Amino acid sequence: MKIDSPKIQEQMMTIETIQVLESKTEYRNQLIEQISLDNQEALKVSFENVIFRNVMISDSTLEQFEFTDVVFENCDFSNVNFSGAIMHRTAWTNCKFVGTDFSTSRMQNVQFAQSVGDFSNFRFANLKQVAFAECSLISADFAYLALQKILLEHCNIDQAFMTGTKLKGLDLSNCQFDSLVLNMEDLNGCVISPYQAATFVGLMGIVIKS
Repeated sequence: MKIDSPKIQEQMMTIETIQVLESKTEYRNQLIEQISLDNQEALKVSFENVIFRNVMISDSTLEQFEFTDVVFENCDFSNVNFSGAIMHRTAWTNCKFVGTDFSTSRMQNVQFAQSVGDFSNFRFANLKQVAFAECSLISADFAYLALQKILLEHCNIDQAFMTGTKLKGLDLSNCQFDSLVLNMEDLNGCVISPYQAATFVGLMGIVIKS
């Protein structure tokens, strides 16, 4: 699956020091690094051609943020409310988004790699050309998603919620899980490994006698 990477023009960037996030602010051509913010509350802030590096934001409500051509490196946005976010050509590498709320967000050409997003919430999100690679997504909420070309590669998705999400064409064969929360009818067309098949047989209430 081809995913367009962020079109980053680092030579155009200046260093930005943020002390507070204010609603309806625009950030363009900025390098934002080595900052820690908490208890932020802002709405509809947009970022374009921006790199976040070693940034930590906690206990904050940041709804309807927009990210275009943005890179996150070594960032921690755990337990942040990013509901209703719009992301296009955005990459997260070696980040933490534990318990982060991405519900009702729209993501296209977005990559998450080597990151931890346990208990994150993507419920009712629209994901198109989105890839998760080598991520921990234990108990993440992927329920009622609109999926168009999503990749889960070598991820731990144990106990993830996938109820109401049509998994046709999704390859879970190299992911790690002992159980998932889902409806059996949503599995139609999903690709799994022979080992994983035993898990789904158990979900159907069938007992295998040795």
